[in-house]
Amino acid sequence: MTTDDRQIRNLFARLMQAWTDNDATAYGACFTDDCDYVSYDGTRAIGRADMQHAHDQLFRGVLAGSALVGEVESIRHPAPDVAIIHGTASVLMPWRSKLPKRRLSRQTLVAVRTDRGWLFSALHNGRVRPVRIPAPESMPSRMAQIMGRVARRAGVRRADVSI
Repeated sequence: MTTDDRQIRNLFARLMQAWTDNDATAYGACFTDDCDYVSYDGTRAIGRADMQHAHDQLFRGVLAGSALVGEVESIRHPAPDVAIIHGTASVLMPWRSKLPKRRLSRQTLVAVRTDRGWLFSALHNGRVRPVRIPAPESMPSRMAQIMGRVARRAGVRRADVSI
């Protein structure tokens, strides 16, 4: 294991410890000022101040007394001062003695080397809830294919759809 990988693993451990301490300031200190943070529910905080404020509210509210338990799965360096980290973690509520499987999340984090050491610049958190991919000849796939043909015949164009 390289020195950089050890430092990144230590940063991940500091992140979990800050959560477990319910310390939003220490949690925020693991991130760059301009970080991008996407929570498991899809909400997005842009910048350390917004993310730290949200976690302060959580740690003093619905997540008070919770712990963050997890591990680094992999670290990849696409450039010398950038790392992509995949990890798993789960929030352990104070009234639980073991982690419920439905609370397991996977994080994709981007760490950058700064003058303060490695910090996370982005975090995307998603629940681990695998969905089996239907075979092309299965009923769900055949229905989707039929509906696609019907839509094309009806003149529905993707350019007509907006979010």
